[in-house]
Amino acid sequence: MTDEPTRLRHALVSTLVDAGWLTDPRVAAALRAVPRHRFVPGVPVRQAYANDVVHTKFDVDGRPISAASQPRIVATMLQQAGIRAGDQVLEIGLGTGYNAALLAELTGPDGRVTSVDVDADIVEAAAANLAATGYASVRVVCGDGALGHPPTAPFDVVIATVGAWDVPSAWLDQIAEGGRLVVPQRIRGAITRSVVYQRDAAGRWVSVDHEMCGFMPLRGGAADDPHHSHDLTGDGRARLDVYQEQHVDTAALTGVLDQPRSQIRTGVRLRGDESLEWLWLWLACALPGGLGTLHAGRAARDAGLVVAPYGVWLMATTDHGTLAYATAVDPGTGGDGVEIAVVGHGQQGLAERLAAEVVRWDRRGRDRAVRLILEPDAAPDTVGDADQGRFVFAMPSGLLTVRWIDDAA
Repeated sequence: MTDEPTRLRHALVSTLVDAGWLTDPRVAAALRAVPRHRFVPGVPVRQAYANDVVHTKFDVDGRPISAASQPRIVATMLQQAGIRAGDQVLEIGLGTGYNAALLAELTGPDGRVTSVDVDADIVEAAAANLAATGYASVRVVCGDGALGHPPTAPFDVVIATVGAWDVPSAWLDQIAEGGRLVVPQRIRGAITRSVVYQRDAAGRWVSVDHEMCGFMPLRGGAADDPHHSHDLTGDGRARLDVYQEQHVDTAALTGVLDQPRSQIRTGVRLRGDESLEWLWLWLACALPGGLGTLHAGRAARDAGLVVAPYGVWLMATTDHGTLAYATAVDPGTGGDGVEIAVVGHGQQGLAERLAAEVVRWDRRGRDRAVRLILEPDAAPDTVGDADQGRFVFAMPSGLLTVRWIDDAA
């Protein structure tokens, strides 16, 4: 007779397969084999096998800083990694140890998994979880994940289970010829994509796949990635999350939603269940301040502070105490889909700029593929061309180019 954890584990895998999120039989087998509930002790077994994140550690302000990732995202990244039996794998961000156990299943007895985390208590607990479930072969290291792990390099795969704004050069330097990097890369504010990079003949790191995701940021080391959540209303009804490289004067935004509001209809419709992720990526690249996440609960909507008929969080941009965000509205003319509108508070120029970029995405970026290119140590002597869907950003480690391309390019 099958026990409840096994039944729930197999049911979770079936859910992922049926939804089309899990297509690799080896990854499916690993997910069936590793008992997730043993890595989140104290969590009800049904919660352990829900397709949801389980937060396991919080900072002094109550914000989560470590977790067992959502199984759908876990499956996506493991499939992106393309891990083979016998591979040498470096994991950045140990968490509960669950993902390291999955990696050990995929690499097999001839492979090697090294996992690094900055928090000693997380490392200790994860090591105990791994030993108790038969995965003591995983090498766990307490250290700065941004530095990788030179003693066991090179690696066939480096997989980060923490978000990174810039890709540390140490990760790239420790990847073997023909290897790949899988990283949840935060791009120009709040947009994060799980990107698979491989090195091309010119020495550039070029994306071969990327999917929308969200992860805890790197902390406490060379690539520390702090962010700030600012209360726009003073009472918690609406807040804006922004990041270090955006240089937002958050104090100037207090009460911004009480400023005069303008609304611009763009005429751009989403088709059916078309995802907003590609529009968000374009806006993050095209707008000088990138994008932050505007969280607005029911109280804010009921009070008319935000226009958000289809959701409680929005993507926003700011400039000197002015705020603008994209939202979806009923086009009012029949047909499928919703129309993208832009709402601005303060001087109207920012809302007009955002609306213009929505239209430019529709004309220049929509229905095109996107490629990301890392050029370590490259000088910032290349400029982008928004009309061609080419954006270039100087990062501490080099250049990041985000290009909208035709599929065959």
